[in-house]
Amino acid sequence: MGKKLFPKIDQILHGGDYNPEQWLDRPDILEEDIRLMKQAHVNVVTLGVFSWSVTEPSEGEYHFEWLKEIMDNLYANGIYTILATPSGARPAWLDEKYPDAIRTSSKGVHHLHGQRHNNCMSSQNYKTLVRKMDHQLADRFGSHPGLILWHIDNEIGSECFCQQCRSRFQMYLKEKYDNDIDKLNHAWWTTFWSHRFNNFEQIDPPTSLGEKSIHGLNLDWKRFTTWNTVEFLINEVSVFREKTPDIPITTNFMHLYPALDYTKLAKEIDVISWDSYPRWNTAEESLYDTALGNAFDHVMMRSFKKDRPFMLMESVPSLVNWHDFNKLKRPGVHKLSTVQTLACGGDTVQYFQWRKGRGSYEQYHGAVIDHLGRSDTRVFRDVEEVGAMLAGLSELQGTLTLPRAALIYDQENKWAVEDAAALSKKTKNYPETCMRIFNIFERNGVDLDIISSEEDYSPYDVIVAPMLYMLKDGVAQALTDFVKRGGQLVATYFTGYVNETTLCYLGGFPGDGLMELFGLYAEEIDTLYPKERNGVCFTGNSPIQGTYSVKDYCELIQVQDAQVLAEYTEDFYKGTPAVTVKESGKGKAYYVAARADEDCMEHILLQIWEEQKIPLQKLPVGVEYHKRENETYSYEFYINYTEELQTISRETKGIDCLTGAVVEGEYQMEPMSSLIVKCKK
Repeated sequence: MGKKLFPKIDQILHGGDYNPEQWLDRPDILEEDIRLMKQAHVNVVTLGVFSWSVTEPSEGEYHFEWLKEIMDNLYANGIYTILATPSGARPAWLDEKYPDAIRTSSKGVHHLHGQRHNNCMSSQNYKTLVRKMDHQLADRFGSHPGLILWHIDNEIGSECFCQQCRSRFQMYLKEKYDNDIDKLNHAWWTTFWSHRFNNFEQIDPPTSLGEKSIHGLNLDWKRFTTWNTVEFLINEVSVFREKTPDIPITTNFMHLYPALDYTKLAKEIDVISWDSYPRWNTAEESLYDTALGNAFDHVMMRSFKKDRPFMLMESVPSLVNWHDFNKLKRPGVHKLSTVQTLACGGDTVQYFQWRKGRGSYEQYHGAVIDHLGRSDTRVFRDVEEVGAMLAGLSELQGTLTLPRAALIYDQENKWAVEDAAALSKKTKNYPETCMRIFNIFERNGVDLDIISSEEDYSPYDVIVAPMLYMLKDGVAQALTDFVKRGGQLVATYFTGYVNETTLCYLGGFPGDGLMELFGLYAEEIDTLYPKERNGVCFTGNSPIQGTYSVKDYCELIQVQDAQVLAEYTEDFYKGTPAVTVKESGKGKAYYVAARADEDCMEHILLQIWEEQKIPLQKLPVGVEYHKRENETYSYEFYINYTEELQTISRETKGIDCLTGAVVEGEYQMEPMSSLIVKCKK
């Protein structure tokens, strides 16, 4: 069950991005870095992320002596290396000689040299130069005993609108539509507004200067951007697969990154890593609410590869420099966020960055070592405390979370929902809707995975699919099979309106066979103004009781053979069905036709969890719960984000991994504290 990410290291990884190339003229600082890393229990650093101008100051002139010396010294002191490829930012000589490596904006403006994340993924010159660098890195460092992971690029992504990308997009479309322009025209419904194409060469990427009204075009461009990025990723990955097949590979993902479908990139790497920078301690929400948002991201990353832990590649022990308001992490928050990373399935805690730079854009971005250069700062002591804690938790390595429930969050569906000229421009809120469902699970201590609509549903007993507007081929049948074998499915308004090319289903929504699964069809959908409210009232025949508030959307449905659980309370559709359920095979399919409040959704889920015998946790408000396990033990995590004592109740006896105390029955958690309970299975 599960596996350690790095078997030769019997520790949770603790460290972060290290940029010694900025300090090569200060050997005293490099020496002090090693001493302080050991004091902070750092056992891994990431090197080389933005070092291209140092390792190759001019084309073909390579300088790796400094890097070898750094890696040797780190390894001699028990510190391993994650070695990055430098493709996230280019030296000036490269852009001067190969301007096609630079991106072009959606308005056709060719960028100048500078910034980062601005390379053209289609540039063959750039791909060739990157591969040359990767071959050099693999040849020189692939057998280094301190190397444990290749890190491709850095926060890879974004889009380019140059002629190279335009041509590759047309090639992509030709392949997708079997070189049949009529097939594309039908899929995109281009007869509307007389936008029919005669050949693929007439098609431009969607921009504000040209065509943006064809939803199929917009969606295929986003799919192409992901495909093109995957091709660029493979260009690098293939070098290391060939030369160092035993060294795993990663690239760092970002929070709900809108430009890419990470499910496609995840297939090409061995380890999922991501960069977490939540806005802790805001005036708009509680610390607990912020933590739930961060947990959503952790769980999404964990769910990309369920058979192994993920890596927290970047976080910050203090503050960032790019939020609207760069607030310090309050005392205790860093430790709590570290435990949350472990609780959600992570096996590393790493920072950007180890030491603050003296100049340029990130000189004030948080780091373990400040410009003060001291180890008696609050931030360093926090990191040192976390490092000591992680050193005592090595037994967590490789343990997994094994949920019986899943939430469908589909990136391509998100693109389609956001692009649809329907509902409201301001309140579609697909990610927020999914997060609200996620939070209900979290508040009841029920772990779940976050999956795309195309994944295997067999591990789960409960699936929630909010606003699954676009149905990819096979998804409707997979959902039907899931219910018939005994699963319980919850879908909502705006489900199954369009196919993969955003053509509406004829004959009613939800389409592609889901009308039969839910036993109903949607006739209209009403968009409410921001201050408008409706309600849903559960009928006497329903096991759920009460009246609950509704905002934003009310779908008017016609029931065929489903059981009506709740009806609308207001407007001309008062008394019509709002929540239904239909038994199918051994399972049930629920349909919630309105954007009901969280209390309503929670009562529906409570009914489902009870029927499926999914255990809940009685958690005080402000306490987060998760569980990891292996063949022998389970590890249950409790995190108290409040400033008050909180009491939890446990039926089984366990040992707190942090203190060694026995935990059984009622247990009081101190304010801003965490608990990891180890139990024999």
